[in-house]
Amino acid sequence: MAFTGRRRELRILDSWLDKVRSPSGGSPGQALVLKGRRRIGKTRLVQEFCARSEVPYAFFQATRSQPAPLARQALFDAVTEGEGLREHARALAHAVPPEDWVRSLAAVAAALPASEPSILVLDEVPWLAEADPGFDAALKTAWDMHLSARPVLLLLLGSDLAMMDRLTSYDHPFYGRAGQYTVGPLNPADVRAVTELDAASALDAYLVTGGFPEVVTGWRPGESWSAYLGRQLEDPSSVLLTTGERSLAAEFPARLQAGRVLRAVGSGERTFSGIAARTGGSGGQPLAHGTLAPLLNELIEAKKIVAVDMPLSTQPAPKLKRYRIADTYLRFWLAHLENAIARAERGRGAQSLTRIEKSWPSWRGRAIEPVIREALVRLLPDDTFPDVSEVGGWWNRQNNPEVDLIGADSEPVAGAVSFVGSVKWRDDAPFDVRDLAELGEHVRHVPGAERAALVAVTRTPPTERASEDLVACWQPDALLEAWG
Repeated sequence: MAFTGRRRELRILDSWLDKVRSPSGGSPGQALVLKGRRRIGKTRLVQEFCARSEVPYAFFQATRSQPAPLARQALFDAVTEGEGLREHARALAHAVPPEDWVRSLAAVAAALPASEPSILVLDEVPWLAEADPGFDAALKTAWDMHLSARPVLLLLLGSDLAMMDRLTSYDHPFYGRAGQYTVGPLNPADVRAVTELDAASALDAYLVTGGFPEVVTGWRPGESWSAYLGRQLEDPSSVLLTTGERSLAAEFPARLQAGRVLRAVGSGERTFSGIAARTGGSGGQPLAHGTLAPLLNELIEAKKIVAVDMPLSTQPAPKLKRYRIADTYLRFWLAHLENAIARAERGRGAQSLTRIEKSWPSWRGRAIEPVIREALVRLLPDDTFPDVSEVGGWWNRQNNPEVDLIGADSEPVAGAVSFVGSVKWRDDAPFDVRDLAELGEHVRHVPGAERAALVAVTRTPPTERASEDLVACWQPDALLEAWG
């Protein structure tokens, strides 16, 4: 798979290697924890970084359920075969690894160059800790006594976000010894570069693929979203269809209840009561609060697969939480693709495409909102809105009205609301005076918005009359500038 994008991530990794090249005191070695969802491209990113680094490196990838002795032997083999390490690691070539991780990692440290920078990558660290509960403590000891004394950049990779967070948490041995960085999907600007689409169509492609590298690279240059889906939905083994299935199977093995909660959110249920009703028993009873609350907390805090939003205004509203799928690709997969696999196996991919095309305008209109809010947070503050650092939405208990955009100086409770805005992501109708009048009516309901400016985000240019009363109107090209 061709490597694309990731300029920011490569710059960050380069900056960590520079700390090894030019140490400013303390230990010569540096450690960085890289975490991210499965199949998000962590391994490919680090492989590319190592290949570009022009320093010796070793890349070790753990295997799930592999016994610790075999894992230590595989580590020795990886270092022996590392780029530019053959002479340095000659002593490991035929050595039998010690029977513990501390001495094994000490031997690896001794095999790394002493007078020039190198990179050591341990991929899927959670699997090493799963096979040997003492691995975390051994890693700390080996780092303190051996590895940190070498000019090495130690990269620790993992897909289990909760376990990777624990690795550097306060009550765990490796605390304070490594930096942390979360690898996300390709951003919308990267997706545009791969697909060679105009800005609006590139955002469509981002909503479908979520920026997952394997999924994005299957998009032919200039191809429309419907043409892309038409090809992918005919093949039950296509990456678009299977990535979501594999990701959920890895995240929730035999966790039926957590999976049902996730699917309820993915189907469009946004409130706690709605999710409880959707996931309740066959007798119509909603799922108990004591059961649902910890499941949602796990999906939000540990798995980071669900996000929670609250109305943004000068008045707190903690009871009006709304839940959504945080992962853009899984949001599309859960809404449209989970059942498409079976239809593809029956040769009915066209039926899936017809269903998606029918619901696409309304689904896209809501799915684009968090992407737009993220873009505006990246673009602001600016000269027009110098006090805006947070962008959210607002709603009341009746969801009438729901306001798409609130620009404020803080969250979850704003000190001041600078703008109130509307998202109109339509192909065939511009933002017009009726939309403007509706937005003006909504302003009256938002606490603290009495003097707020009116703004809009539109897929097509607004009408001339409507634009006269808008302080700002962002369109697709401007949004993509948020990702440079």
